[in-house]
Amino acid sequence: MKIVVTADTHLKEAGKLPTRLAMELQSADFIIHAGDLKSPDVYTELLEYGDVTGVYGNIDGDDIRGHLPAKQTLDVAGFTIGVVHGHGDKKTTEKRALEAFNDDQPDVIIFGHSHIPMIRYLKKQLLLNPGSPTDKRALPYYSFAILEVTDEIHAELIFFKDKN
Repeated sequence: MKIVVTADTHLKEAGKLPTRLAMELQSADFIIHAGDLKSPDVYTELLEYGDVTGVYGNIDGDDIRGHLPAKQTLDVAGFTIGVVHGHGDKKTTEKRALEAFNDDQPDVIIFGHSHIPMIRYLKKQLLLNPGSPTDKRALPYYSFAILEVTDEIHAELIFFKDKN
């Protein structure tokens, strides 16, 4: 199963997803958005490509918070995937994401908020932050991730220069 993972799109309206992201969405079996959509139109646009789930982030208003939870745990091909945006006070985004799943201990924790893409293991958990496909801040590239889930998990970050 190919899962396209994105976060921190920060878009005011639909129709602005980068071409590189849209290309991968066409062949996705499932889409996960780890918060900060900014507009419900972005969620609607993602639905045009397939099934979407996600969480709300700190900049998302009631129109998004009414449809998406703060965190959730998914079961995909026998693996558990926790999704949270990771915002809050004190501590790093990564630590807040880990603490959100202290009781659940999923195989994968997906989070956003920092706009800093990363894939790494901490003990037995795969931590994945897809970065942002539209707001790279001081980083050299925009990014999102692809998570391939079969009887094993393969995570890959996709970096690109042009957000058009």
